[in-house]
Amino acid sequence: MSKKQIVVAISAAVLSAVLLFGGWTVYDKVAVAAPIERAVSELPGVIKAEKPVMDREQVKIELELSDSANIREIYNSINKEAAGAIDGRKLQLDVQSGKDAQLEELWQSALFTVAQAMETKSYSDIPAAMKQAAQPYENVTVSTEMDEDNVYITMNNGKSVKYVVLPRVPVQLEVWSNA
Repeated sequence: MSKKQIVVAISAAVLSAVLLFGGWTVYDKVAVAAPIERAVSELPGVIKAEKPVMDREQVKIELELSDSANIREIYNSINKEAAGAIDGRKLQLDVQSGKDAQLEELWQSALFTVAQAMETKSYSDIPAAMKQAAQPYENVTVSTEMDEDNVYITMNNGKSVKYVVLPRVPVQLEVWSNA
């Protein structure tokens, strides 16, 4: 082979690689991420949503929610509206909220009981555990909801809100990363 043929072959290979990966990137952004972003940004209660981070197993979205948002409804709406783009992957919402010492203390005081209820699949114990943990705190409301995928806990003290989404099938040997 002459030098010219080698240069042409290498150039063709590089151009093909650029077109292949460029096309995949455009497809990923336009056909997969855009519908998810659109579905999330239009939901009531969503203040800010970051671009979804996707891999083969999951779709992770960082959100900032208003104090009156219903985390269960948001989770279910995203799953429904972007079902084609999510394509069977696990949806993980990472809800960003301001750190509030009172709500963090409340969550820490209930964590053991909630973890035990999750581990033993005694989900009906969670609302009582959260209400009992909230009793010493003035002006704190706690709500718990559940669907087939997750347990949703919302703690509100009038100044701040803490949202916790716990998967009903916890990952073995791993602390809940979204708590």
